[in-house]
Amino acid sequence: MSDSELFFGVPFSNVLLLLGWVLGSLVLGKLLQVTIRRAARAKRFTQRSTLQVFFVSLARPIPFLFFVWGLRFGLHSLPVNNVLEGLMADVLAVLLTVAVAFFIYSLIDVINHLLTVMASKTATKLDDMMAPMVQKSLRVVVVVLALVQIAQILSDKPITSILAGLGVGGLAIALAAQETIKNFFGSLVIFADKPFELEERIRVGDFDGFVEEVGFRSTRLRTLDGHLVTIPNGELANLMVENVSKRPHIKRVLELGVTYDTSPEKMEEAKAILADILTDHEGRVEAYPPRIYFKAFNSSSLDLVVIYWYHPGHYWAFMEHADYVNREVLRRFNEAGIEFAFPTRTLYLSESVSEDAGASSVG
Repeated sequence: MSDSELFFGVPFSNVLLLLGWVLGSLVLGKLLQVTIRRAARAKRFTQRSTLQVFFVSLARPIPFLFFVWGLRFGLHSLPVNNVLEGLMADVLAVLLTVAVAFFIYSLIDVINHLLTVMASKTATKLDDMMAPMVQKSLRVVVVVLALVQIAQILSDKPITSILAGLGVGGLAIALAAQETIKNFFGSLVIFADKPFELEERIRVGDFDGFVEEVGFRSTRLRTLDGHLVTIPNGELANLMVENVSKRPHIKRVLELGVTYDTSPEKMEEAKAILADILTDHEGRVEAYPPRIYFKAFNSSSLDLVVIYWYHPGHYWAFMEHADYVNREVLRRFNEAGIEFAFPTRTLYLSESVSEDAGASSVG
């Protein structure tokens, strides 16, 4: 065979055969991918079903799988020596490992879909975060296993030896990743105990806000000022969490001061007015009727205290009702001639002091 018929020492016919296998397998894989995707978009799938997700996930790695398959058969057609043959075998084994890992990696979307459907049937929104967390965990496992398999292929050592070597390195990594591991288990505690759900308002430490996201490492909280706070789950699991959104009602303590010239009868009338405003009011809690008391003789006022509860525990609705109560109290007290007190000071001058003041003014 002449040199013109060789390509780097390999007959052109074999090179063309290799290219034919590779290109043919790519075209075949792409056609199969398009066919499966069209099947997934069929009209019978009126909504995102598990079978549809399976088809979409299955179609994603198919071209690469067919490429590896075509490359395998194409390389076997090349006349190479033992050294190159061993090298090509290792390359094919690595590519095959990547292809299988890619295939499993894609099919994890089906598990994610099933968990999402199950979570949508539960009352808690926190379960909705569980599906993506499981999806990420499984994908990490697939990638790690694929890397271990590739290391075994390239090093030509048994997996047990590689794992033994990873044990020492893994210990060092574990020591360096203590906080990450702590946060991961903290997230498991949060999902198990469910102290809060997504979009609920909580108070934790110095922060007060709404839960936006619960992840592997941290929980994101949108404060009332609009700031986004990221709290590590390891710390959050050990802190006292006050779930504001789960309160059944809001308690209000309203203190009013009337002037000291208010008669006992007017004081009784003031209490009656307050009771009338708060009896059968919107949001009344039957188990907790309003409490109204003449509380104290203050330095510049006679103090009334009003304690009542508002249901449901929605803050802005509570503020609207508090605004209504304040306006009604102001209007009814003015109509009844009951005056609100404000800080005052009355000075009493003795007669001798008055005479001395008068004499000094005459002189």
